Amino acid sequence: MINKNYKIINNKFHSIIRFIFFIRYLFLIFFVAIVLFFTIPHFFDFEKKKIIIHNYLLDNYGLEIESFEKIKYNSLPIPHLQINDLSANLYSNQINLQTKRLLIYPNFLSIYNFRNFHLKKTKLENGILDLNYSDLNTLSKNILKQKKKIQIKNLDLEIKDKNNQIINLKGINYSNFGYKKNNIHGEVFKRKFKIFFDKNLKNINFKLLDTGISAKLNILENNTDSKINGTLKGKILQSTFKINFSYDENAVIIKNLFFRDKKLSFNSNGYLKFKPFFKTKLSTEIKDIDINILKNLDIKNILNSKDLIKKINTEKKIEYTAKKFKKSIIKDLKIETNLAYGRLNIFKDFSTSASRTVCKSNVNLFDEYPVMYFNCTFNSSNKKEFLKQLDIKYKKKNEYIKIKMTGNLNILNKKINFEKLEVNNDYKATQEDLNFFKISFEEILFDGGFLKIFDITKIKKFIKEVT
Repeated sequence: MINKNYKIINNKFHSIIRFIFFIRYLFLIFFVAIVLFFTIPHFFDFEKKKIIIHNYLLDNYGLEIESFEKIKYNSLPIPHLQINDLSANLYSNQINLQTKRLLIYPNFLSIYNFRNFHLKKTKLENGILDLNYSDLNTLSKNILKQKKKIQIKNLDLEIKDKNNQIINLKGINYSNFGYKKNNIHGEVFKRKFKIFFDKNLKNINFKLLDTGISAKLNILENNTDSKINGTLKGKILQSTFKINFSYDENAVIIKNLFFRDKKLSFNSNGYLKFKPFFKTKLSTEIKDIDINILKNLDIKNILNSKDLIKKINTEKKIEYTAKKFKKSIIKDLKIETNLAYGRLNIFKDFSTSASRTVCKSNVNLFDEYPVMYFNCTFNSSNKKEFLKQLDIKYKKKNEYIKIKMTGNLNILNKKINFEKLEVNNDYKATQEDLNFFKISFEEILFDGGFLKIFDITKIKKFIKEVT
């Protein structure tokens, strides 16, 4: 009985052992098959399939390949094809792409059957993309709304207006899938930035890291396909701004732009026009301003930026009315400027409680030492009241005064020349008087630079000197 039970147990044990030994051969065969399945494509000549690959990339990714070095198969970490030193057009003949590596990940059976060729995802590495500003909308729409999986790693993007560079973005990373879906990272002006947006591209958040600069863009529903309407609001350090805008490929119309800061606040309306040439026209109402912020302007650096000045074509209107009960000499101010081809024309009209001054001036900013030619008229119905605002004592009451003067001002050399000066039509300055005014002006008002001539203390001292 014992022997019988032993034989049964022993037979069962041997059956299990034999089955395990049999299974190991199946595993070995299966493993060898998988290895061969993944390694055999290393011996394929994918150059013969380049037309199929070209057509698929063009139809599904808008990528028109012009040239490349070779197509290489890699089995690790995931089987894929690697196209080296690729040159192509992206969605347009005007958008040129150069990239070190384009990695495409086919459905694996597609590698054995190119008649049914499909890609799971595409990865672009270490690329350079050049395009004109007019093609930016085409690129962004197609890339950001691409339904097939695409990943971009370390892309340099240069945006131009014809042959002039507008902006250069470096090291861009983007993916439309995974945990970093719909995030763009990169570098601009040597600063890291991040852009986050939703799948409908209706809300876009931008951050320039470690600068305190951020912005949120909200795209509103559009009545037509040609225009984009939206709002943009953001923060620059301690300043905030908000813009309502309407955009198409020709222009941006700005509505109700407001900017708020401790030292400056204003509202603006106008437009930025891109075609047929770049032009801006803005009307600005200053709500509040600390005049000391003008002291930080570097006039010399601005005038040395000839290439930038050459691109600017702008009309601007600035208005300011002092708040009630606020102590301010200037009660209202209007400035109109027109800049085109380096020629700047300025009209200024400002008043105090007892005077009004109107000035017309023009200057060619392309000159090595720009000279501003001016023609100004000052009127006051009460000279005593006007001088009182400057803490200058004067005895006569209700005395009318009108001053006309013309001349030119060398901004960088801090020199002034008075060509003509008349007071009340009964005094005309002699050449000797004009030289005296010139010397006094340069010594008192012009001793600290162009912007310092608006210093109230200096103006008071100058008036005392010449009267």
